Amino acid sequence: MTNLRSISIMFVLVFSMIPLFSDAYAHSMFNSAEEFLGGYRVQVATLPEFPQIGEKSQILFRVGDSEFNEVDHFTMGVRFFYNDQQVDAISPELHKGGNYKLDYVWKTPGNHVVKVDLYDMGGKPGILTYTFNMGTQSPFGYVFIIAITVGAITLGIVVVYIYLPKILHFKVKS
Repeated sequence: MTNLRSISIMFVLVFSMIPLFSDAYAHSMFNSAEEFLGGYRVQVATLPEFPQIGEKSQILFRVGDSEFNEVDHFTMGVRFFYNDQQVDAISPELHKGGNYKLDYVWKTPGNHVVKVDLYDMGGKPGILTYTFNMGTQSPFGYVFIIAITVGAITLGIVVVYIYLPKILHFKVKS
């Protein structure tokens, strides 16, 4: 009876992991966002998700239209703010295609405001400014990762503690 119950529980657990819907979406990274403005969409993300202070990281930009298609080219400048003070800027440059990767070294820990300026989009003069919040690695990031790791290890130990004696006991009787 106990063996049947264990098999039933495993059966329910395995089949509950099968998605009920056909669409699947990856999780969005912590330092990623998108904003629609003026008929265009700008997406940003950092690589790694938690940039380290003083180490090179990448900021990934993607520019698209309202139909979710990448634009052919765009002129973009980037400004970095920390505590409401501009700390860095990237001069406007013309970029071919809808993607741009920027290597950047973060100098201070905490939240930064990144303003992305698109110039003369769609042949219309003017500047579209998109505002994003981005953070650098803080001690909380380590606590979060450690807490998840400890939780996973604890779950593994509990499962082994519960099921290993039953499996060994079953094999001894056989």
